[in-house]
Amino acid sequence: MNPIILIKNCFKSASPEVSAAKQLIKSIDRGGIPLNPMKVNHIARKLKLEVSPSAPMSQTIERIRDAIKNS
Repeated sequence: MNPIILIKNCFKSASPEVSAAKQLIKSIDRGGIPLNPMKVNHIARKLKLEVSPSAPMSQTIERIRDAIKNS
């Protein structure tokens, strides 16, 4: 197999769902506060997480953080 293709495969970008989740976590880690719980829940659902509308946003954020930890 072509070594250039192997190198490119190593640096493939993450899916849009994972990218959005990583951006959310990065913003929170920089001191940002998510103001729209619906957006946080939407990102979690795109990661295939079951999210209760009554769940605290902080709990959902921690679940997102755990889901992308190995991505």
